[in-house]
Amino acid sequence: MSRYIGPSCRLCRREGIKLLLKGERCFTEKCAIEKRNYPPGAHVDTRGKIMEYGIRLREKQKVRRIYGLSEKQFKRFFNMAERKQGITGSNFLILLERRLDSMVYRLGFATSRKEARQLVSHRHILVNGKNVNISSYLIKAGDEISVKNKELESVKNALESVVRRGLPSWLELDKENMKGIIRQLPSREDITMPIKEQLIVEYYSR
Repeated sequence: MSRYIGPSCRLCRREGIKLLLKGERCFTEKCAIEKRNYPPGAHVDTRGKIMEYGIRLREKQKVRRIYGLSEKQFKRFFNMAERKQGITGSNFLILLERRLDSMVYRLGFATSRKEARQLVSHRHILVNGKNVNISSYLIKAGDEISVKNKELESVKNALESVVRRGLPSWLELDKENMKGIIRQLPSREDITMPIKEQLIVEYYSR
């Protein structure tokens, strides 16, 4: 089974940073990184030095877990980035950000990407007024994303906390009507997460 169904906080501890997989919990003292900032499992202190391959693998795994993708999905987006003109690493991150579930999360309709995928798959999200239930759907500049049912409590609660995360400059949000407009596609400089995409390129180019 490719879908991970174990504890989300375990993944954050393994990568050593907050992957923001649990929504609002990640901003409280209950966050696993705040309480136990070391890798999960026994014999943590006896693990040896990480080799060059291991460094690249960990970076790939970190980004894959941030966006909640299987290895097959992740590699497919990397291959798409390789075929595009420009820098492969930057193209790759921009493609991941253009996914519908990622845009729903960025707009604040969900507190995590996992929750955003659920909204999309349950047909609660409209793109330009039409139902889209494919999380990997690639959003274009000028597209409008809106919530079909304005009475959804989960979306109302998520929008209350959007101020904490901040709204990216390439998005425009109308909280009252639960809709957002993609003003422009993000550039590499707009993606502020601690990601070293060159390591991922080197991992797949080995």
